Amino acid sequence: MATTTDQTLRMVFRNQEGKNVTITLDNPKENLTAAEIETAMDLVIARNIFTSTGGDIVAKQDIRVISNTTNDLYDPPA
Repeated sequence: MATTTDQTLRMVFRNQEGKNVTITLDNPKENLTAAEIETAMDLVIARNIFTSTGGDIVAKQDIRVISNTTNDLYDPPA
């Protein structure tokens, strides 16, 4: 039984059809700044690294780091 905390970086882009495209990364580097993430997102857009069903990714929409804490309260006997 333990408590664990995980983080996920969620980057949301806008595609050519105006729809959101989300890319998530588990356990991003600690102390990552918004400016560093924006630079990475600009690179994704400039180099057309990913495509979507709605066309190319054309703009940044949102950046979030989501924390998830899990309290494991029971483990079955071995």
